[in-house]
Amino acid sequence: MFDDMKPPLAYPRLRYLLAGTGLFFAVFALLRAGFYLWASEVSLRGPEAADAATVLETLGMGLRFDLRLAILLMLPPALLLVLPFRKAIRIYALRVWLALAILLVALIYIVDFGHYAYLGWRANATLARFLGDARISADMVWQSYPVVWIALAWWLTSAALFALFLRLERRTLDRPARFAGKAAIAGRVALVVVLGFLGILGRVTGINPANPVPLRWSDAFFSGNTRISMLGLNPVIFIWDTSRTADDRYDLAAVREHAGEVAAYLGAKPPELAPNAALPRFDRDVPAQPHRLKTQRPPNVVFIMMESLGGSVTGMHGNPHDPTPNLDALARESWFLRNFYVPVTGTAKTVWASITGTPDVSRTESATRNPFLLPQHTVLNAFAAHGKHYAIGGSSGWAHMSALIKSSIDGVQLHEEGEWKSPNIDVWGISDLALFRETDALLRALPKDRPFFIIIQTADNHPPFTIPADNDGFEIKELPDDALPNSGFRGNAQYNAVRLLDHNIGRFMAMAKESGYYDDTIFVLYGDHNGRISRIPFKSRAYEELNLESLHVPGIIHAPKLIDPRVTEEATSLIDLLPTVAGLLGVEYRNTTLGRDIQLPAPEGERAVPLVLREGAFPLLGVVTRRHLLRMNADGSQAALYEVDSNEIENLASRHPEEFARLSALARGLHETARVMLYSNKTAGK
Repeated sequence: MFDDMKPPLAYPRLRYLLAGTGLFFAVFALLRAGFYLWASEVSLRGPEAADAATVLETLGMGLRFDLRLAILLMLPPALLLVLPFRKAIRIYALRVWLALAILLVALIYIVDFGHYAYLGWRANATLARFLGDARISADMVWQSYPVVWIALAWWLTSAALFALFLRLERRTLDRPARFAGKAAIAGRVALVVVLGFLGILGRVTGINPANPVPLRWSDAFFSGNTRISMLGLNPVIFIWDTSRTADDRYDLAAVREHAGEVAAYLGAKPPELAPNAALPRFDRDVPAQPHRLKTQRPPNVVFIMMESLGGSVTGMHGNPHDPTPNLDALARESWFLRNFYVPVTGTAKTVWASITGTPDVSRTESATRNPFLLPQHTVLNAFAAHGKHYAIGGSSGWAHMSALIKSSIDGVQLHEEGEWKSPNIDVWGISDLALFRETDALLRALPKDRPFFIIIQTADNHPPFTIPADNDGFEIKELPDDALPNSGFRGNAQYNAVRLLDHNIGRFMAMAKESGYYDDTIFVLYGDHNGRISRIPFKSRAYEELNLESLHVPGIIHAPKLIDPRVTEEATSLIDLLPTVAGLLGVEYRNTTLGRDIQLPAPEGERAVPLVLREGAFPLLGVVTRRHLLRMNADGSQAALYEVDSNEIENLASRHPEEFARLSALARGLHETARVMLYSNKTAGK
């Protein structure tokens, strides 16, 4: 059993472990350099140049994470090399481990590059939400990326790295050992162990021996610039760190601490806060409002959820390339919510917030995927006079959205894939134009003696950015190469997808006029969230670098025969839409979540709305007003106040202490209250 082991421990094994760690580290460092040069959007030149010292410090942190991963990957080989097995068994197990580890790590890096290109974030534990819809996710990837070539590159790269380890094995483990005294061997082993410990720890200075705190992913966010921070993360370690979510649903202590501010914000009575009380509730009964529309019959309502349409890709918000002429014209004729936000990114999370009025602040998968949260109370059920419909071009089974829709909306008719006559054009179902045509026919055929409420969920402005052959006169245009980097678009495919969505909405408005329900309908149009953007020099640096661009979306309430055009500059939210429409319709309703009627005064003064600026196990919270953004970690640490329209990224907390204190309390209180509301807003069912 010990045929190849001679005391003391042979040097070749130490050389193999050190060289293997170095080889892994060199590969990870090269991948980091590749990410910086070809994937990231950090530049050291030009008018938006990043601070070189900050970039280098962040990259240095990233290299320490790379070293940690390299050491961790070589720990199983270290154990195998000292176990009392025959050499052949040890070498076989060693090779199996390395082959599997190389394949898995290489795959994670490939996913990481694609994840960042698509969403602007390094791969993390939220990837698990796509596994819940594996077929649809796989179809989208297949249609959007050269999967065969990527898979070939994955296997060839993995094989090449494995071959290097085989060569290293021959040059070390197969060579005769040099022996030294026991003291020398013990000293070298001890030195390697200490260096390995420090490498995993990621720190050399400032270590508390009683409680050594390792380098954490949050340390890479010291600059406050998300794009720079991405340079400091290692995808394998980041996925592991973000997967270790504490098994707590909410922080009742934090809810109790801020119950007064939240109750005042909502215009509700402070809840029962006894330790043994039920979940705190902030319910309020809202009467018919004096600002309701004076119509003989309640107007119809059409919600149009515009997939991945952020504010920065529209003309109404300053994009200079005229991508949305139809939407821009609608905004001029409508109630335009200039500073309108979704509380968190993600299609399923937008569907949740728009129906329930609660931000989806779940920290792993979306709330729609949690069967124990259904059904939910919704203000929409107070619209008793309206027939209710939901139309989507593909399957509403994505992220289990159909469960929320069917269980929570009384009497809803769900129209989806399988019902439509038009053919599917990609993984997301029929084209938006076909969806609008068939929805228009559906609405036109409804009885005229009852108003309708319908939510139409679009999908064409989403990878793979399919342009259908039947597009009603839409013409593809391309931005010149020198305009693309500062256009707000990742490429001409996205630019034309936005243009196509705008074109189709223009066509739907024409259909509504031709079908006779346009004058009696309130159209509510809102972006789902922002897609991955390129540079946006026509917006402030704060807007771009503090993550607001991903949550700021178009918000339009269009009913020119019923509502005079106006512009609202105050911050407003997706969760406010149903209460606001209820106010326009004169509906009495019970509000059990965070949404508020925009036309009612904001008790907190300058209107503030809650945001989640970073998802996952360690979220970054925010509250935004017309002028300021307050950001903090979920535990309340590292709170900072910024000016939204500024080109200087500067913490203004000391200059505006009262505003800082007000928004800090709201950020923590509203977030923790939203976490409770995911559960307290659950109803007994139908």
